Amino acid sequence: MQVVHQHGPCSPLADAHGKPPSHAEILAADQNRVEAIQRRVSATASKLKKRAAPVQPGPKKNPAGIHPGHSSSSSAPLLPVSSGRALGTGNYVVTVGLCTPASQYTVVFDTGSDTTWVQCRPCVVKCYKQKEPLFDPAKSSTYANVSCADSACDDLDESGCTGGHCLYAVQYGDGSYTVGFFAQDTLTIAHDSIKGFQFGCGEKNDGLFGKTAGLLGLGRGKTSLTVQAQYRYGGAFAYCLPALSTGTTGYLDFGPGASPANARVTPMLTDNGPTFYFVGLTGIRVGGKQLPIPETVFSKGGTIVDSGTVITRLPKTAYAALSSAFTAGMAARGFKKAPAYSILDTCYDFTGISEATLPTVSLVFKGGACLDVDESGILYAITQAQVCLAFASIGDDESTGILGNTQQKTYGVVYDLGKKTIGFAPGAC
Repeated sequence: MQVVHQHGPCSPLADAHGKPPSHAEILAADQNRVEAIQRRVSATASKLKKRAAPVQPGPKKNPAGIHPGHSSSSSAPLLPVSSGRALGTGNYVVTVGLCTPASQYTVVFDTGSDTTWVQCRPCVVKCYKQKEPLFDPAKSSTYANVSCADSACDDLDESGCTGGHCLYAVQYGDGSYTVGFFAQDTLTIAHDSIKGFQFGCGEKNDGLFGKTAGLLGLGRGKTSLTVQAQYRYGGAFAYCLPALSTGTTGYLDFGPGASPANARVTPMLTDNGPTFYFVGLTGIRVGGKQLPIPETVFSKGGTIVDSGTVITRLPKTAYAALSSAFTAGMAARGFKKAPAYSILDTCYDFTGISEATLPTVSLVFKGGACLDVDESGILYAITQAQVCLAFASIGDDESTGILGNTQQKTYGVVYDLGKKTIGFAPGAC
């Protein structure tokens, strides 16, 4: 599948999104997402500690705000990835098919989410504006609501029941949300069809989703596409996020064959609960030199790889060392400092500069894997007079670090649940 940025020049939404969000909105939404991830990681850690004291599940209740609108009467593929500006739960989009006969929908894809969903007719409460027509269950010969008695209903983070039909609700860190029926239908990925794919049919949706039709969940949880289609793809997929300035597209590919031959592999750490993809970040290099950061700084909170976070977040001690070394490298090259912007505090004035040689930045992982950040992923440009190091501090040394999508640009990022590995292949798009 082709991958592009939601607001990029190759986006299928290019004639529909209107004015792109400001950098202040992008970074504010990114910070909200990061804070939400921290809360979810913390809550998961607490649940894991309490596993020894099981609690009997109570009866399913209707999640607040759910209003039923329809019943169940209606009955390695390569996707291009498109680029756009970051809003809320993700900022890279792919186009998939849903229902029988298949209709095409442009959705954000997100490794930090499990449940896939699209906006559905009838929107009994609210639907935000999207480019494509809303998904209509009545027009699909293979659509069905999931029963409350189905074990899949218990796999949802938040679920309810009405008229025997399972209800779902997802709220994101920026206040965006989706609520509706948990359903199943045929999902088409390039030339492959996934029959009985379970997803959310949203009838109450709002938030920072741009003009997309919904979201494709690629996390490690049971409701994700990764797990639902594990019988076919072995829990393996890979993507490449294009550099926005190039106008090129990336890809989202499924199956063991998705891994490029030059991928540098690190273990996937799976003891921290479902959904997120944890890895062991062990060090940082600037200009080829390893920074004097103890590995314990990274191991306290761990690090996750996330397609939806824009700016990489590092432990406070690690970020201070990176910022100091990068600042020294830029000073040696004669670059003039500029004021901080939002969460970005290491900034430069590039006025009148058309080309620049930057200090290299590399992230080192367990097993020796190394991600040499592409030049397009080192800096984040507000204006030519304010270009900032595209990393930020998480605020302490205990919280979870996040490898954001800016630093993943042009790399083939490979996920393999079966092998429990994550890999990074340079120059993939």
